[in-house]
Amino acid sequence: MSADPAEPVYRNPVLDADWSDPDVIRVGDDFYLTASSFGRVPGLPLLHSRDLVNWTLVGHALQRLEPESEFAAPRHDCGVWAPSLRHHDGRFWIFWGDPDRGVFQVNAPEIRGPWTRPHLVKAGKGLIDPCPLWDDETGEAYLVHAWAKSRSGVKNRLTGHRMHPHGTELLDEGKVIVDGDRIPGWFTLEGPKLYRHDGWFWIFAPAGGVETGWQGAFRSRAFFGPYEEKVVLEQKDTDVNGPHQGGWVRTPSGEDWFLHFQQRGAYGRVVHLQPMRWGGGGGWPVIGDDGAPVAEHRRPDLPPQPPAAPATDDDFPGGRPGRQWQWTANPRDGWATHHSADGLRLTCVRTPDAHDLRALPNVLTQRLPGTPCTVEVDLRLDDGEPGARAGLAVLGDAYSWIGLQRGPDGTVRLVHRFAETAADQERDAAPARPAPGGRARLRVDIDAGARCRFSYDTGNTGDTANTADTGDGAGQGGFRPSGQVFAATPWRWVGALLGLVALAPTGQGHAGTATFTQFRIRIQEKRADR
Repeated sequence: MSADPAEPVYRNPVLDADWSDPDVIRVGDDFYLTASSFGRVPGLPLLHSRDLVNWTLVGHALQRLEPESEFAAPRHDCGVWAPSLRHHDGRFWIFWGDPDRGVFQVNAPEIRGPWTRPHLVKAGKGLIDPCPLWDDETGEAYLVHAWAKSRSGVKNRLTGHRMHPHGTELLDEGKVIVDGDRIPGWFTLEGPKLYRHDGWFWIFAPAGGVETGWQGAFRSRAFFGPYEEKVVLEQKDTDVNGPHQGGWVRTPSGEDWFLHFQQRGAYGRVVHLQPMRWGGGGGWPVIGDDGAPVAEHRRPDLPPQPPAAPATDDDFPGGRPGRQWQWTANPRDGWATHHSADGLRLTCVRTPDAHDLRALPNVLTQRLPGTPCTVEVDLRLDDGEPGARAGLAVLGDAYSWIGLQRGPDGTVRLVHRFAETAADQERDAAPARPAPGGRARLRVDIDAGARCRFSYDTGNTGDTANTADTGDGAGQGGFRPSGQVFAATPWRWVGALLGLVALAPTGQGHAGTATFTQFRIRIQEKRADR
């Protein structure tokens, strides 16, 4: 969704989908944001705004995950965790932690690139959430990071390093500069963002966990401490649970703002914009409404901008997916075919994991919208052999998909399948039905709570059940419901995903192709402003 610039206020969230662990900077009159991308490719999304409310996706900084062999198969909760975005010495820099390998960085002269290949700044397990700082006052450079207990056995502390000004290496072994175990009531301290302001070193860092935590601020006159702390944003009596982990940015006119996430189950981590000011109670930052998140607020003092939002719809011109799509692992040649017309032509990739979409690297995904919506796409199953199939999925720890499959006799049928969280293979959600011509329009209506209702239109199939036309004018019989309501589920750290997939059982030779056209997402309850 996008915000109407004529309205004097905006409403949260300003990014109503899973843009996890956001960080933000301003360069001139432009604001840029990046977010976690975990095991999806391309990674490190790059968003642009001129008003902090309307955002568009302009690219990605990471085209492939390294080492490539480790991300040849899905690792949904691994990869790129909590990046920090900075601009220094005429270049854009992004640092992130791979919890299994260490701290990486990439850099580029422009936000759209070209970006360097990933450079390993510090190797080690459990090093996460790094943030650099180039101190213009002294010429020194620093880096702070947190710890993942699952890999290191350590958490709830922040470690600081001196860094080479080139951003390529650290100059010491590091020192714990904030120990959350020494602060009464604090736990799961992570996600630090490092700043210099008013003669202080500032670390903005969340604690308390993603669903119930709070935003803290730490300050010290010296980088290595000692630091004092204060809670500067928490839920209080609002309905915004766990408001924390994000970045501070200042507008050209001197206004201060803070962007952070809220964990919303299957929708992932949606992004809120909070007003911020300095000087509350001894020079500390005051975020939101005296430390509570705002649902709506006066818009930033910035020039009005046309309504904008990250793209969702796609006609796939030339067979190329839009930049909103990501594979579930490093892609391989031949998965998608470029051509002169519209439509996404996917190869039915042979796999021994045809019974479980969660194990497939060749699922093309985008984020699930955070508001009720209807998702539709046209599918044609082209030439192929028995077992070839393709469809539209809602993908998480549990999943459900609807699509087409070629049978032993060569006919194509509409199938609908699902897998529970603990299940190692899928099963039918509804009986298979004829799909004349090997075509169908697929639909998922996603209501509040990410409850998904699947339906399909295969034209005049001869199926007399559920033939009421929905008024959409699709096919001769209209959309027919399929299966029971499916409640979308997230991964451990990632919201549920919408996915397009084509696959086939193991065997020899070409198994066929599937063509997707006219992918559309229609918001059911669009708000007038944001």
